[in-house]
Amino acid sequence: MNAEAETKQGTVLIVDDTPANVSVLFDFLTAEGFKVLVAKNGKGALQKAAYAHPDLILLDIMMPEMDGFEACSILKQQPDTQDIPVIFMTALADTVDKVKGFSLGAVDYITKPFQHEEVLARINTQLHVRRLQQQLEQRSKELEQRNVELDAFARTVAHDLKNPLNAIIGYSDMLLMDLSPDTPPEPDTIDTVTHVARAGQKMLSIIEALLLLSGVAKRTSVPISPLNMEELVPQIINQRLAFSIKEYKAHIEMPTEWPVANGYAPWVEEVWANYLSNAIKYGGRPPLVTLGADTQVERGMVRFWIRDNGPGLSAEACTKLFTPFTRLNQQGGIEGHGLGLSIVQQIIEKLNGKVGVESNEGEGSMFYFTLPAVVNKSA
Repeated sequence: MNAEAETKQGTVLIVDDTPANVSVLFDFLTAEGFKVLVAKNGKGALQKAAYAHPDLILLDIMMPEMDGFEACSILKQQPDTQDIPVIFMTALADTVDKVKGFSLGAVDYITKPFQHEEVLARINTQLHVRRLQQQLEQRSKELEQRNVELDAFARTVAHDLKNPLNAIIGYSDMLLMDLSPDTPPEPDTIDTVTHVARAGQKMLSIIEALLLLSGVAKRTSVPISPLNMEELVPQIINQRLAFSIKEYKAHIEMPTEWPVANGYAPWVEEVWANYLSNAIKYGGRPPLVTLGADTQVERGMVRFWIRDNGPGLSAEACTKLFTPFTRLNQQGGIEGHGLGLSIVQQIIEKLNGKVGVESNEGEGSMFYFTLPAVVNKSA
């Protein structure tokens, strides 16, 4: 048997205090192309496993000083040896002992006297499983590293693109403001400059959505605190959506009081901004947007919602709304970049809430999200 074949078969550590058993297994497995190591007791098994890192361990149960159960338990507690598959060797027919072996981390067992075909089949099966696990672990590490590199590259590119885009948007706005009323330009000129400004704004919103998506995906936890919707929602409407509200002549109705929920204000602001922007763009003409909230006392959640007067959505369309990069044909041919609602879902789920939509064709739509309610401890 050449060295290449030996490497392919793997290394097996035999742990048994009976020389006859060791001799039988050693000769048989060596003939099958395995590299075979031997330990005479549990202590020796721990030492050789830590040093040689065999692909598999054949471990006898009945041994003096440290039996196979104790040795297996220690092997599975050590980071360097816990992933090595262990097959118990036993003459015991008691089911309790077999169950105990599995509970300690063994993957299989073989009984004495040994049947060569059975031993080989069980060893090959566990080695195959282990190799598949190692390949999967290696692939996962490679993908994780590539994702880290891709994320870093994407964030760098996105940040680098924001500066020239802001310049394009700024210069376009300046051109529109500087147009002389005494010598008005051609209508095509105004349309072109306006189109450039809007295209720049759309590109900027896509970049900011990608940056937000990346940030949400990377954050495992955020500081949670009670949210003041009475301040948060009007601020979004007056600062971030004023232009859209004016452009579409939208009317927005809000409650005078809001129930208090726990969340992370910067993320929840993005949720409201996305829902409101969609309601304004895809609502009726002119858009009538109604906001509200319901306290689900029995579940300890608050449901916040936005209802529009648009054409509504089919049941099939509703199932696709929160899928990343999905675009739906909407009224007026207006289409988003397919990231907004996906980001909304990721944000709310990380805040221990849920998102959803209720809609019927011809009856408008109601988008909602839930957040944990603030518990009144004084009550």
